[in-house]
Amino acid sequence: MRTFAAIWIATSFASGAWAAGCETVTYEDVAFTVCEADPAADDIRLMLDDDTGEKIGSFARAEAVVAEENREIVFSMNAGMYHPDRAPVGLYIEDGAQTMRIITSDGPGNFGLLPNGVFCLLGDAARVIESRAFAGQPPACSAATQSGPMLVIDGALHPRFLPNSDSFNIRNGVGVGDAGTVFAVISDQAVAFHHFGRFFRDILKTPNALYLDGRVSKLYAPDLNRRDLGFPMGPMLVVTRPVD
Repeated sequence: MRTFAAIWIATSFASGAWAAGCETVTYEDVAFTVCEADPAADDIRLMLDDDTGEKIGSFARAEAVVAEENREIVFSMNAGMYHPDRAPVGLYIEDGAQTMRIITSDGPGNFGLLPNGVFCLLGDAARVIESRAFAGQPPACSAATQSGPMLVIDGALHPRFLPNSDSFNIRNGVGVGDAGTVFAVISDQAVAFHHFGRFFRDILKTPNALYLDGRVSKLYAPDLNRRDLGFPMGPMLVVTRPVD
């Protein structure tokens, strides 16, 4: 694990000096693993079902699916909240096909802590969009997953986050930097929402970032020799590369 001064990290990420893939950094005494991908150059996808309609649900199954294309996973993580049958709670689009509608009403749990948002892939670009703005003018996402709450909204932290909160958990989320880079992040230690949001806002410089989940959060990063275990997953964010 590498530990950096916050100002050095901010400069490195903002300048695009961070190499593609995953690294672990420390910010305010908490370790985070940061994975990045370029939508214009990398294969970024969302995965839920295999060709038979069965939920993929695990990193091993996802690896087997992409191996059929002679590709391998660079990194993968859970990508949105889901019901006990692993169906997405909110909007879900994969390969241009929408299988779940967007939900814009408030509700229980973190998903309903408005504003929530949508991670959207648009060909060679990606965006994180607040859900009601998305519903008002839906972009033509090739893939999208809804989750919540938003971590960063137009450069500001979610208004419900408390600096002195005693709610700590392993958390993961996704943001898109000004240069278009997708940052997928998991905290390696339990962290509060305010701290997690600050990491996206102040270190990764993402004007918008989205919380993906907490208790079920896990990461597969082969180059780091990391394959987290836990509950079967619903939607997954997967970045692949050709097998040499």
